[in-house]
Amino acid sequence: MADTVHDTDALVAALADADFDRPPALVANAHITGVSVARALSAHDVPVIALDRTDTGLAPPSEAVDHAGQVTYPLDDADGFRADVERVADALDHDPVAFACMDEWVRGFAETEPAGVRLPFSDLAGVERVLDKANLYALCEDLGVPYPETYEVGEHGVEAVIEALSFPFVVKPAHKRKFEEAFGTNVIEVADRGEFADVVAEAEEYDATVLAQEKVNVEVGRDTSLASYMPPESADRDPVAVVGNAAVRFPAFGTSCLVERIEEPAVREHALAVLEETGYHGISESEFVYDADREEYVLLDVNTRPWKWISMPVAAGANLPMAAYADAVDDAEYEAETAVDGPQDARWTYLPDYIQRCLTDEAFWDVLSDDDWASLFSGEFEREGELTTGLYRPSDPAPAVKYLTGEFTDREYYCSC
Repeated sequence: MADTVHDTDALVAALADADFDRPPALVANAHITGVSVARALSAHDVPVIALDRTDTGLAPPSEAVDHAGQVTYPLDDADGFRADVERVADALDHDPVAFACMDEWVRGFAETEPAGVRLPFSDLAGVERVLDKANLYALCEDLGVPYPETYEVGEHGVEAVIEALSFPFVVKPAHKRKFEEAFGTNVIEVADRGEFADVVAEAEEYDATVLAQEKVNVEVGRDTSLASYMPPESADRDPVAVVGNAAVRFPAFGTSCLVERIEEPAVREHALAVLEETGYHGISESEFVYDADREEYVLLDVNTRPWKWISMPVAAGANLPMAAYADAVDDAEYEAETAVDGPQDARWTYLPDYIQRCLTDEAFWDVLSDDDWASLFSGEFEREGELTTGLYRPSDPAPAVKYLTGEFTDREYYCSC
């Protein structure tokens, strides 16, 4: 457990006195996803240093975190971020391995490439090949992977898009950052010509490449993703991958709060085909929705990083963070259980959101059984069974305690994951 979230100077001093027998992991940011990545690595005795721009994240008090500290936020000052991380690395006896848990941290590491830090994912060009949706959908077209009907507005023009798509449709960026600066979100639904023209005009002011995309007739409850680790070409390892179904969200069209491991060969095949074609290596989540009109899954997006429910594939026998660590460190070893027997059944829940859905949505019926709830309250789920959680663990209670006490105050955290 990290008793203190240090400022950068104090973190560097503490690490200079630390003695690690193997390269530690730098996990940024240090919130819900961060604590899951830390636990996955700590289970294999990998030391964890949690990094963030604030001291309010939920990961630092976890037993899985050895040290925690603040560094410059990469979107505020990329050079300052690189300098801080290089100071952290220089204080260590081993080159650390970076795990970036949000897009801005991925870009921070990929763009600045801090000296003395191992990156277990593709360089910036490799990441961009995946994150650029125009490129992603072009690859889908070439590979025969279903995706929503999509047009790049700058290439086709507003009038041609309006002729091709029926209102309402959605507008999204080819690259998230500039679009988010303009609108504070990644997807906007437009109902008519005027709304569409306004969004396009504002996006042009930010030099953001805009895509117009059909509004898919999504079958609720069938959203599915491939959770995967793609190894580099130099590694003697097959991809490590598990398919998950976001069975419950909160709000109904919000973030996942219950995810189940399922068999969906088409999702696995299509996601791996796209990732292999890009040449990307690293952890990623390939997001699909089920199109009720097409009666098939269509690829929406790929996130080149760990995400909120990454503990589910770990519980299924595919410890994606450890697979990435093993390929980054010469004498580290890891073989996924899925490589031998296939993935185990696993379910993941983020209890704060799941309970809120149960309490506030009269149309929703609790899908956890009495035995599931008994297992959660007793802590038995940590020892046997298929259920795991995003935060609450009786064996590691401090992150949940920090969450709960934070709910009793007006303290807020700057991101949800």
